[in-house]
Amino acid sequence: MKLATYRAGGAERIGIVHSGDGQLFDLAAAAKRSGKADPRFGSMLALIDGGDAALDAARGVFDKLAKDPALSSPVAGSEVLAPIPEPRQMRDAMSFPLHILQAPRGQLKLAARANNDMEELKRIEATPLGELPEIYRKQPIYYITNRFSVRGTNTTVKWPRYSQVMDYELEFGVVTKGKGTNLTAAKAKDHIFGYTIFNDFSARDAQRIEMEGRLGPAKGKSFDGGNVLGPWIVTPDEIGDPYKLKMEARVNGKVRSQSATDGMLFSFEETMAHITKDETLMPGEFIGSGTAGNGCGLELGWFLEHGDEIELEVEKIGILKNRVERQS
Repeated sequence: MKLATYRAGGAERIGIVHSGDGQLFDLAAAAKRSGKADPRFGSMLALIDGGDAALDAARGVFDKLAKDPALSSPVAGSEVLAPIPEPRQMRDAMSFPLHILQAPRGQLKLAARANNDMEELKRIEATPLGELPEIYRKQPIYYITNRFSVRGTNTTVKWPRYSQVMDYELEFGVVTKGKGTNLTAAKAKDHIFGYTIFNDFSARDAQRIEMEGRLGPAKGKSFDGGNVLGPWIVTPDEIGDPYKLKMEARVNGKVRSQSATDGMLFSFEETMAHITKDETLMPGEFIGSGTAGNGCGLELGWFLEHGDEIELEVEKIGILKNRVERQS
């Protein structure tokens, strides 16, 4: 199933996306039509908390009433929100080797440009990428970000006033289900509720300064609306192998990069096993993959401008669209 959160009649609702991603089936309204309201259809977190039984109930009511036109509305005319507007936790990893190698060099080049040091810029560009630091192969590396700054597709991300260098990041991730502690990777697979796309908008100049302090990122990532998820959550049965999906980033309709979800240093399951060492993983958490290789302007030397429109597409999930605007 593809599951969305959207606003209708002034209230947040959850629905099943169907008819070629063109329609939203209202689960709460359908349950009432069947004769009894179902509190598990009150929000995406409530659905996740309901476990497999809640998903089975959602499938059942959809199979029964999907043909009722009064229970569906067009995606195009709806306000689709982040599929999980307030995750219980947000973690983002560093999983793709090419990005791990290219991003630090991108930050050095950004610093050289800021200092108008063209000789240093040439030196950096001529330096080979080198070898992947061993720490990235030893264990999953991730940070925790602001779970209250989440937005969805088709929203305008306001450029933070303290930044002059705005960037996008092409990622995907998982939403978790069920509590779990000290999970094995094999068992962690049972704690994946579904997959979604993540645009980790980044204030690169602020991030560069923070990372010099060997802690963070903080304001380089955390600003209102900077964590964008969507357009919906796709359950594992529709994804198949999540590590064989095509990815593409476009800015103003032009392709910036094409990549794939394969080649991650650690799978989501392995990352979840690491997270849950003497720590409880909660249902409704989001865990990002980290940026795909060439999946951001920092690697490519192209940064965002006022009014740019960004589309991130991941095979079998959908397209996440946003616009960035400077604030006065």
